[in-house]
Amino acid sequence: MEKFATLRSGVVPLPIENVDTDQIIPARFLKATTREGFGRNLFADWRYAADGQPKPDFVLNDARYQGHRILLAGKNFGCGSSREHAAWALYDAGFRVVISSYFADIFRGNALNTGLLPLQVTPAELHELFALVAQDAQAELTVDLPSQTLQVPGRPEPMRFELDAYKKECLINGYDDIDFLISQESAITAFEQQRTWVF
Repeated sequence: MEKFATLRSGVVPLPIENVDTDQIIPARFLKATTREGFGRNLFADWRYAADGQPKPDFVLNDARYQGHRILLAGKNFGCGSSREHAAWALYDAGFRVVISSYFADIFRGNALNTGLLPLQVTPAELHELFALVAQDAQAELTVDLPSQTLQVPGRPEPMRFELDAYKKECLINGYDDIDFLISQESAITAFEQQRTWVF
């Protein structure tokens, strides 16, 4: 996975609540077993017309938000089925952070395992962020993972977010679970060597 420490980026606003994983990546696109290629079908039913042409009124087709790596979503993002492809699609489309006031637990886990940071803020903070982006489509946020803070333009104090310490370490180092175990090889070897074996 790509290492994650600090990200400064514009924001793609998606002010819709209860976005489920079938809306993120429709089931008909789940035929592949590797993570690559899902990004082009992210939000496919909202993003494209029946003839495959981009819908001009959908936010991902708005030129003002091109290249932005933070998705700002409504409450209860990632609900529905447990498909990990939803996190894969967001990551493959270039997103590294999704901000919401609540995430479905399974989506949160899948996101972290993919290298995508689900950054949870309070409902009031989410409202503040949507208002900021509505006022300035080019507003940039700074996510600082080591300090677990979100810097917001014009805000004197950063927003703070919680994150499991293990998953934080994995994101910072670009580890999946296997990579983390490999990184602990010397400690594991030392532990095994000092054990008393009984046969």
